[in-house]
Amino acid sequence: MDANLEKDLSAKSGSEQPQAKPMIGVPCSLMDMAAGRMKVHGAAERYIQVLADLCDCTPIQIPALGHKLNFDDLAARLDGLMLTGGRANMEPHNFGGAPFPPDEPIDPERDATVIGMIRACVAAEVPIFGSCRGIQEMNVALGGTLHYRVHMLDGKLDHRMPRGQNIPHEEVFKLRHGIEMAEGSLFAEMAGTTEVMVNSLHGQAIDRLATDLVVEAVSTDGIIEGVRLKNDTTFTLGVQWHAEHDPDEHQLSRRIYEQFAAAAQQRAQSR
Repeated sequence: MDANLEKDLSAKSGSEQPQAKPMIGVPCSLMDMAAGRMKVHGAAERYIQVLADLCDCTPIQIPALGHKLNFDDLAARLDGLMLTGGRANMEPHNFGGAPFPPDEPIDPERDATVIGMIRACVAAEVPIFGSCRGIQEMNVALGGTLHYRVHMLDGKLDHRMPRGQNIPHEEVFKLRHGIEMAEGSLFAEMAGTTEVMVNSLHGQAIDRLATDLVVEAVSTDGIIEGVRLKNDTTFTLGVQWHAEHDPDEHQLSRRIYEQFAAAAQQRAQSR
């Protein structure tokens, strides 16, 4: 084949290659299935779907293997880290708290996995977005502590999901309380206002804030609802509500996903 023609064809072929999609790591929970006869590593479908659709990325589930994982190696291969909600709360020994009651659901392998991944991703400047349990994981991984039961604190609302059987999905995820953001803050800029309503499905919440985090939003009863990393060079933030629920109808949630996607795309291109 003529050398110039070969070069021309090669250039055309390269120009037609689709742009690589960012790879977003999603740490799994370790769940009992089949009446406890089988354990499954997994994340809720809605998180995966929103990442694929709204962020135009490739979600990669990270098994809850704890210290069997090479966190630094994984962080180097990822363009973002999505920290999801989960049934189990983070165990208090991770932040020096009092032990849980014996009937409290726990997921120690997920705890170890997310703590290691968050620290490695912060060090490697990998974008991070944490939702619900995810904001709590970020705070603990960076040295903060958690309240065990917000509704047991004086003057606080009950932030837990509605109790009872057969509650409609819309009722579970409906907007429950307001959050407030400082004028000129990152969250206020994304929301286009300083006050919005959010859903609420959590028992634990941030108590002592990690020194590397900055508060971006608080609920009307003073619970920390949004944080970002100090001196952030990419995009590292967490929210206490479930931002994956109807982000098309919630401007702040949608803008967070969009900026997370943009940061992941930028890393993918540089990587």
